[in-house]
Amino acid sequence: MPRQVRGYDAQAAYAHLSKRDRKLGAWMKKVDALEGGPIPSDPRWRKSFDPVDALARAILFQQLSGKAASTIVGRVEAAIGASRLHYDTLGRCDDAALRGCGVSGNKLLALRDLAAREARGEIPDLRRMASMDNDAIIAALVPIRGIGRWTVEMMLMFRLGRPDILPVDDLGIRKGAQRVDKLEAMPAPKALAELGERWRPYRSYASLYLWRIADIADGPKIGKAKTNRSQD
Repeated sequence: MPRQVRGYDAQAAYAHLSKRDRKLGAWMKKVDALEGGPIPSDPRWRKSFDPVDALARAILFQQLSGKAASTIVGRVEAAIGASRLHYDTLGRCDDAALRGCGVSGNKLLALRDLAAREARGEIPDLRRMASMDNDAIIAALVPIRGIGRWTVEMMLMFRLGRPDILPVDDLGIRKGAQRVDKLEAMPAPKALAELGERWRPYRSYASLYLWRIADIADGPKIGKAKTNRSQD
């Protein structure tokens, strides 16, 4: 597979979606009016990142508030004496020490599984991911304990800048699609996948707007941070 460039042209995505789906386009204008303009390109697309470290942090952030998770991450970094979470650095602490940092039993097992897979060379690095398609990256990462498809999709969207990701299991996106099409209920994942065909090849950008549309409730201003689904 040819090497994939990280990111895409947000203006081109906007124009394409507005033309292909007039109902979504009308909602996009409402969002723009509340937020002061169209959703811009994500600056993280231009930044290098470490997939293993990102996955380890995603595990630690699961089901916790940002503040609580950041506290635990800080304790782990202090315990291992490094800001890079990898098999070699995590291996500096035994299970009891990591539990003492506030890492739950399930998350500890997930971190150990991630570290073991990295040690075996099963986790593709950033350079290797550049030559992999979306499905191949998902297939490589979802076997990791504690890493589901949604977590990988967030990495694909926010860190790798892949333009055509539609997280069909995400409740916010399903709710946004319900509002756009005036459906009586949120579309099931399969139905959403079918609806999303009209948004190709910019389903990632459509998803950004669907999240914001889902956040609209009787006129209050949308919180921009709500669509930041990926950890820095």
